[in-house]
Amino acid sequence: MWSGTLLLTATGLFAQVVGFLYRMMLSRLIGAETMGLYQLVMPVYSMFMSVTAVGLTVAVSTRAARCHALGDEAGVTQVLGAGLRRFFLLAVPLGAVIVWCSDPISVYLLGDARTRLGIVLLVPCVLLTGVENLHKHCFYGTGRVRIPATVETMEQLVRAGAVLGLLVWLLPQNQERTVGLIVLGMVICEVFSAVSLVVLFQRTRPRGLARDPSVAKGLWSIAIPVGLTSVLGTILGSANAVLIPAKLVEGGMESGAAMSAFGILCGMTMPLLALPTGFIGALCLTMVPDLSRRTAHGDARVAAGFLNRIMSVTMLLMAPCMALLVVMGPTVGQLLFQQQRVGEYILPLAVGTLMTCVQSVLGGALNGLGLQGKGARNAIASDVVQLAFTYGTVSTWGLRGFVVGFVLSSLVGMGMNLASVLYATGLRLRLYAWFVRPVLSAVLVGLWCRLLFQWLLGAGVWLGTTCVVCVVVGTLLYVAVLLMQGLSVFGWLWARRGKKT
Repeated sequence: MWSGTLLLTATGLFAQVVGFLYRMMLSRLIGAETMGLYQLVMPVYSMFMSVTAVGLTVAVSTRAARCHALGDEAGVTQVLGAGLRRFFLLAVPLGAVIVWCSDPISVYLLGDARTRLGIVLLVPCVLLTGVENLHKHCFYGTGRVRIPATVETMEQLVRAGAVLGLLVWLLPQNQERTVGLIVLGMVICEVFSAVSLVVLFQRTRPRGLARDPSVAKGLWSIAIPVGLTSVLGTILGSANAVLIPAKLVEGGMESGAAMSAFGILCGMTMPLLALPTGFIGALCLTMVPDLSRRTAHGDARVAAGFLNRIMSVTMLLMAPCMALLVVMGPTVGQLLFQQQRVGEYILPLAVGTLMTCVQSVLGGALNGLGLQGKGARNAIASDVVQLAFTYGTVSTWGLRGFVVGFVLSSLVGMGMNLASVLYATGLRLRLYAWFVRPVLSAVLVGLWCRLLFQWLLGAGVWLGTTCVVCVVVGTLLYVAVLLMQGLSVFGWLWARRGKKT
């Protein structure tokens, strides 16, 4: 699993860097208000994917992993075929409804008619993305990560090239057509990814008949709770995205300024904080099928030690990344995006992002353990907290209300997922090893790097050089602090020296 995780981490980090540069250039080409419109369209994409594909991708990955663990390689192909049939059964009629109702969706649900063209073009995008994701997760479930990782890397480059190329070629356009061009570039990217994965799977798929002809019958039992969780979460997230600019206007802000503020927060500041989270996605992609294979062999209790290492690695890697971004993020973001408000509220947003990373890892663990229902309950509770704060405070507190809700909702989701995993596995809570040690070490690194960052900038050192120096010094200092606490960072995946804490 770990070799696959490392490969996917490298791929994910590359994708995050390319995606960040892509968003930076996109924001410069289209401006903050059009970026806000694009962010407004994306909840429709998320909802479409939630209803049709999200649950099925987890189901296909889990079932494929189980077949692979039991030596039924031909059953893997049967599982994927069943997943594709169910996906198209859901996606084609729903896509037709979305195209037919694109006018009322844009005007009455999203509150802006300029999103209509983007909504229409999302339909072929989702159909292709579903095919891509089902094949990709089938590869992940059987432990073959090299093929989807390579395609994922190429996909990021194709998306950036297609979207930015269309904009450079065809701009200036009105804002509706500009959003449409962005989504059209996404469609071109998904054509590449879907075709590549289908061809590669057909070339490598095992032949023959499945040992158990009913191997695919349990897909719905996995897909439905995961899908419902995703649907409800997307509904709450979409309502949150629509409410933010609306509540800002209700609080006295002009419509254009509200959309710009929304675009800067969700399209610039939060993607900046998401830069180091490629590891989390990679970890979840490989962890879910790995836990499924363990439970298929009846050794669910062995998962406790495995999850202990997962929690330690997650916090040890993510905490210093968030600390360094708090120090350097506002200055770097303002330079790259050319928006003075990039980086506002970055400290509480970084805290919330760190807890969201832990929440995501624990949610993946619940899926791998077959506890999708508990994961669903916890995710919905977290989203309800966020929506309540957006609805009740943004008109009065402005974006501070959203930020407070983000931190508290992340805390609720992380806490509930942690309690569920501890109960299911019998794992003992290791408060110091998982949370106190990495957070205090990261805070120390952040304080020192803040002084160094300001001193270097004040001395006239170029920003790029300053950032590199701070990252290198911060990393060395973090390693030194951990070593002084008895944690060896040179062993395999941060193995401990001596006595366990």
